[in-house]
Amino acid sequence: MQDIMELAITGKFTKLVEAVTVAGLVDTLKGPGPFTVFAPTDEAFDRMPLVLVEWLMKDTAKSKNIILYHVVPGRITAEELGKMKSVKSVQGQELKIEPAKGFLHKNIRVNGVNIIKTDIVAGNGICHVIDYVLVPK
Repeated sequence: MQDIMELAITGKFTKLVEAVTVAGLVDTLKGPGPFTVFAPTDEAFDRMPLVLVEWLMKDTAKSKNIILYHVVPGRITAEELGKMKSVKSVQGQELKIEPAKGFLHKNIRVNGVNIIKTDIVAGNGICHVIDYVLVPK
């Protein structure tokens, strides 16, 4: 079974893979885990101001901070997320979990960002695809 990084490389996550590489976290996300990753698509990165994306892709420490904000220890399914109010990211800050309005998949949002696809299982965790990049405070 593919690990989280292999799934990202084969999916629509080229900018996420680039940010993970800049952050020096490839080996971590290929490690045993388990991890839950809120994975922004390339389109999610495109919704960010260009200057912020350029900054993210050039600064190892800042990139690491943002990437780790998308990672939660353990394997948390959408069903489990739906019963939670928050989860703590590896970066250290809490992520708010809430029901989404409308027809969204599994009707879950994380920090106000839509989860558009859930429960992509990897050998070392699980991914939930999001439509915007999460930015810590």
